[in-house]
Amino acid sequence: MPVHFLLHYLTASPLQWRSVADQIAQKMPQATADAGHLSGHLYGIWRSQIGRPRDELTVMTVWQDPIEGEDGMRKLVAGLPEIVGCDTHSLLPTLRPENTAPPARQGNYAFRWFETPEAHWGEFLQLCSEAWPGFEASYDSQVIGLWRTKTASCPGLIGSLLLTRRPDLSMWERSKLPQGAAEAEVRRKLSRRYDLCTSTVVATSTLLTACDRVDDARWT
Repeated sequence: MPVHFLLHYLTASPLQWRSVADQIAQKMPQATADAGHLSGHLYGIWRSQIGRPRDELTVMTVWQDPIEGEDGMRKLVAGLPEIVGCDTHSLLPTLRPENTAPPARQGNYAFRWFETPEAHWGEFLQLCSEAWPGFEASYDSQVIGLWRTKTASCPGLIGSLLLTRRPDLSMWERSKLPQGAAEAEVRRKLSRRYDLCTSTVVATSTLLTACDRVDDARWT
């Protein structure tokens, strides 16, 4: 049975984002038990860096049954009065991730949404598969996952979410300015991928559940 990822944009009361993140991490095991799926677990909690509101958290969870997962998260969110808004998206993994192990290293995480015509989806995936090894080798970066969403703005389009990690924002800029033939070829493939989609938008964040270091910068 395939696993399902749920992405939740949680809006906290002003300046309560860290308190909410701590409570989510603490209460998540009970939420999975209450939902009847002990296999459900927290994948990560991110806070806004660029492009999302200051008091919003991006939370990803993993479940075998997305309906039971959504029910478990609704109950968890309802029990936290500091959460004033919740927007949930159901995601199915495509090329990556290959497993459900949570990301652990701190860095600059980019959440990029795409909408791609169905006719171009196969080429879109092929370009991703071909470009990622060079991207990761050139920029000390990792492609965490590419998920297909259940919704798009209109029929005939496929929605997807790409999550990448770079060490920091300086590497974000560096990855946009290719040096040498190998990097230029990576950029060519990624540029072709962007040209295939009808829309794309990106926001960056840092990982509150990182195991190596805490990010205390005032980003927003």
